[in-house]
Amino acid sequence: MAPQKTQKKKVAPLPYNVKSTKAEAKKDANPLFERRPRKFGIGQDVQPNRDMSRYVKWPHYVRLQRQRKILRMRLKVPPAINQFTQTLDRNTAVQLFKLLAKYRPETKQEKKARLTAQAEKIAAGQKAEESAEKPLVVKYGINHITSLVESKKAQLVVIANDVDPIE
Repeated sequence: MAPQKTQKKKVAPLPYNVKSTKAEAKKDANPLFERRPRKFGIGQDVQPNRDMSRYVKWPHYVRLQRQRKILRMRLKVPPAINQFTQTLDRNTAVQLFKLLAKYRPETKQEKKARLTAQAEKIAAGQKAEESAEKPLVVKYGINHITSLVESKKAQLVVIANDVDPIE
């Protein structure tokens, strides 16, 4: 049998927009600045600083607030509770505090003065119903507010943003 000729296949040329990276690297290299890559083996270059914050033992309160944030992201919070995660901006908070200051609960001295004036009117002969005008004040306290909300008498509920869990 006669020996057969083997044909070598030609490799397809690179597309016209793709250039060889080796040729570019040789052109851009400056002979004055020699490239010396660092070696991090034993007894050689010092290893670079790494971010070790992942391995730090964080304080208890930091771990708690991070876990709480992740839980809130992963759990579906009911809308009635989720509405309290939105805090007021500064201007609205100032307006709210001005409103609440107008309905501040009376002090012991003010209450004593009001009750003595009421007792004098009753002693003078007026009816108790006319003189018994109790001032409108802001209600406070967890149990009291809860009962007002359940009986649907609360018109506005304000909760501090650092209260956890919302009761």
